[in-house]
Amino acid sequence: MHDTPEPQDGHNKIPKGWLLFFYGGIIFLIAYIFFYTPAISGWSFYQGFEKEMAAAAKTEKPETIKTYSDNKEAIKEGKEVYANTCAPCHKDDATGGIGPDLTLATLKYGATPLDIYESITKGRPNGMPSFLPQIGAEKSSKVVAYLETLRKK
Repeated sequence: MHDTPEPQDGHNKIPKGWLLFFYGGIIFLIAYIFFYTPAISGWSFYQGFEKEMAAAAKTEKPETIKTYSDNKEAIKEGKEVYANTCAPCHKDDATGGIGPDLTLATLKYGATPLDIYESITKGRPNGMPSFLPQIGAEKSSKVVAYLETLRKK
């Protein structure tokens, strides 16, 4: 009844490679869902991340700064570093320009030497970049000593 002179592909089978790929994909998806869905397997990337962060926090030593408060040579070097790196934003006398006034008794992120050191080395949001890569920890401590002399005046 349906004899047409055109060739027909109705009786061809799917190649075995395509069938293997199809069934392999289904098996892979089922295994993936089973192993990586938190509701089924309990696995969570965040749990592993939190464990890694807790382990890193245990090995991290608390940050300490060198104190140069009575060392005149270190304060002089801190003044030079301040003039080259900090003065463009905080002015030469540290009374504030683009950045805040550093001679005040209270500062937004804390006025202790450790707070000031942390502000210099790690930076602060909204404009204060980290200067640890540029000047290093020792020069940052000397800048803190210099700023302490400005605040005592």
